[in-house]
Amino acid sequence: MGTLFAVSAVDFGGEFRGNLLQMVVDAGPMVQFVLLLLLLFSIVSWAIILMKYRVLSKTEKENNLFLEAYMNSSKLSDVLPESKRYPHSTIAEVFRAGYLELGKVSRTSSRGTPSDLLDGPGIEMRGIDNVERALHRACGTESSKLESLLGFLATTGSACPFIGLFGTVWGIMNAFRGIGARGSATLAVVAPGISEALVATAFGLAAAIPAVVFYNYYLNRIRNISLEMDNFASEFLNIVERHYLQK
Repeated sequence: MGTLFAVSAVDFGGEFRGNLLQMVVDAGPMVQFVLLLLLLFSIVSWAIILMKYRVLSKTEKENNLFLEAYMNSSKLSDVLPESKRYPHSTIAEVFRAGYLELGKVSRTSSRGTPSDLLDGPGIEMRGIDNVERALHRACGTESSKLESLLGFLATTGSACPFIGLFGTVWGIMNAFRGIGARGSATLAVVAPGISEALVATAFGLAAAIPAVVFYNYYLNRIRNISLEMDNFASEFLNIVERHYLQK
């Protein structure tokens, strides 16, 4: 009985090792190349994930602080130095772009400066469209900055499963070639190649799943920040129209 068990173990197990690291080491050159490529994708993706988490957290925090300072100010000239205290605030950047354009228009018209806002009667200004374009341009620029590198996460999420599948197909091809060379289809012949092939698929999914999850998560946060910027730009433009534009 003991002899029969020993023979069965050799026939069905062969030199197969269940250790994941050992399977990677024993894999063929093409499968190892695929695994290395997936590892690089995963490392870069996690670096982007951690960096974006830090950037978006700072942006959201400083946006809230700037909006609080903005709501508590009675003049735009008082808000400008406050905006410089929040370098990561996208809303503060939008404010500075609108304020600087407002200053250019005011100097061109020779009718006042932005510091006059809320201090006296309105000033006629024909360049209201310039201010609106500056605000929209700043919103687009800040949104683009926030969305930078997210494309790599999307690429990782869409490409890595197929890269892993390529490694799987290649490993299965080698397994069947081994079957043809030995002229037998025992588990000892098939199992090593199939297991190596499935490791490539697992690595592909392991790289893709976090990338897809965090891509959608960060994209939703960026959309909320962009919506706040658009709302602020509209409010800023309304203030400019009320206090600078005379009908």
